[in-house]
Amino acid sequence: MRQEPKYQIPKKGLTVWRLYGVLETLVAIIIAGGVSFATYSFDWPKYIYFIAAAIVIVIALLEIWVFPNVRWRIWRYEVREQEIEIQSGLFIVKRTLIPMVRVQHVDTGQGPILKKYDLANISISSAATTHVIPMLITADADELRAKISELARVAEEDV
Repeated sequence: MRQEPKYQIPKKGLTVWRLYGVLETLVAIIIAGGVSFATYSFDWPKYIYFIAAAIVIVIALLEIWVFPNVRWRIWRYEVREQEIEIQSGLFIVKRTLIPMVRVQHVDTGQGPILKKYDLANISISSAATTHVIPMLITADADELRAKISELARVAEEDV
């Protein structure tokens, strides 16, 4: 069996995934608040309050602590001369090999949260789909994008 890719997502990526978890938990709190208000207004059974609170607590634990830690441990990538290997997943680990000759273009993207943490995502487009390497430090993402672009050009010339 092949060795797993050697590069891991920077530790700042874990922080951003946790921040995303906080935002998702806030949405759950708003929904639970609406359910609680409806329970109070329509005199529904009181146990609904406890169910709503339990759901919010479970979502918070999973989205802020468990899922980001698992995702950070699993996510890896490596760019080689002939291929790009990406390992991703949460509960099911998926390893993808993208041949350089299949790479059509490479982009970096950055939303406001990623920009605040000086991170960027790399999108690698092939004929079939687009693959993403998330949460790379912006300077590293720019260098990697240039490297992949150059290797893809060389691979295309070899064909």
